[in-house]
Amino acid sequence: MNVTTQIRRTHAAAQRVTKALAYRARSGRIAAQLEAGRLVRTGDILDRLGASDLKDGYQSWYGRHVKKAFITATGTEPVRCWVQHRTTGKWIHVHVYSPFDMALYIGLVSYKQTKHLAQPALFQAAYTEAA
Repeated sequence: MNVTTQIRRTHAAAQRVTKALAYRARSGRIAAQLEAGRLVRTGDILDRLGASDLKDGYQSWYGRHVKKAFITATGTEPVRCWVQHRTTGKWIHVHVYSPFDMALYIGLVSYKQTKHLAQPALFQAAYTEAA
């Protein structure tokens, strides 16, 4: 089989994959680490702290505060991963962090809707769950 035929067949096969598989392939190792618990989304931290009832708008603002704290501390953008939205099912790009990243705590403190969750006992419980 010549190279042109092989490329044509590869492209045809790639067009027939499900959306979930395509996004999973784009995220690769990052998605695998997210599923294994070595990386977390900001929504995961809120779930662990018992704040999963916050509106999506509030959760996204918390994520923005965490991203700002991460960039301030490291000077780089956080890693991103494709995941399905928890309520709509649409594929979205989210930032993922180490479960022990201080930017997660700083984001809690700096955002007024989550400031009450920044109690040391609650945050320690979230870290214990992650480990």
